[in-house]
Amino acid sequence: MCELLGMSANVPTDICFSFTGLMQRGGRTGPHRDGWGIAFYEGKGLRCFHDPKPSADSRIANLVADYSIKSRVVISHIRQANVGQVCLENTHPFSRELWGYSWTYAHNGQLDPNLFDWPLKFYHPVGTTDSEYAFCWLLDQIRNRYPERPTDLHELERFIHQCCERLRGLGVFNMLLSESTHLFCYCSTKLAWITRRAPFGEARLKDCEMSVDFGAETTPNDVVTVIATEPLTDNEQWQRLQAGELVVFNDGEVVCDLSEAS
Repeated sequence: MCELLGMSANVPTDICFSFTGLMQRGGRTGPHRDGWGIAFYEGKGLRCFHDPKPSADSRIANLVADYSIKSRVVISHIRQANVGQVCLENTHPFSRELWGYSWTYAHNGQLDPNLFDWPLKFYHPVGTTDSEYAFCWLLDQIRNRYPERPTDLHELERFIHQCCERLRGLGVFNMLLSESTHLFCYCSTKLAWITRRAPFGEARLKDCEMSVDFGAETTPNDVVTVIATEPLTDNEQWQRLQAGELVVFNDGEVVCDLSEAS
C-alpha cells in the first residue's frame, strides 16, 4: 500500500528532514515506486509537486528535499499502485476548491469497487483511482451538507468523521485532508504522529543516515507535528492512531479527537 506524510505547525516550517526519510521508501527501502507528490500551503495558496517516477530516483523529489519550502500545513504521498495505472493524473495528493479554499487530500489503502457506484454530483475524478473517487465523493458530501463554510468547525469535524467511517466500510481508508489551516487525519489501519516542542532534541531517520538537532533549528515557541503511515525516526516516541479515529491538528496542536464510538 501507499504511505502518507503530513505536517501541521504554528510557524512556517520546512519538511525537508521528514520528506528525505519518506522518499527513501519510494523504491529504495520500500516498494512504493509508483509515483509521489507533495503539497505545501502558503496562506490559502497551494504549491504542489507530482512525479509518477519513484521518489527515491526522482530529481524533483531531490529538489524538494533540498529546497527549504516553509509551510504550516503539508501533505505528501508515495504510491504503490493497486487501482489505476501509473501516470501523473493518478499521483496524490489531489486538490479541489470548496468555499474559496483549496482542499488537498491523500489516501492510503484500497476500497471495494462498489465505491464507483456511489453517485457524484459536483466533483469528478480526473484519473482512475479509487482514492480520487473517494475524495470527490467526500467533498460532494461536505458541499451538499454545508453550501457555505460552517462557523462551527466541530460540527464539520464530526461530519467528516462520519463520512470517513462510511468509506472505511469499503476497505482500508487512511487519509490526510486539509483546507489550508486544519489537518484532518483519519486512521483505518496505520497512522502515527509526533509533536515536537521545546525542549527540542535530536531526531534520527530510520531509512537513511541522517539526523538533525531541532534545538538548533527552532525557537522555544515552535510547535511542529508530523504524521506518517509508519514512524520516520527510530529514537523518538510516536503515537499511533486507532482504527476509526479522526485527529485534527491546527498550528501543530490537537483540536479534535474523535474515536470510532464518537
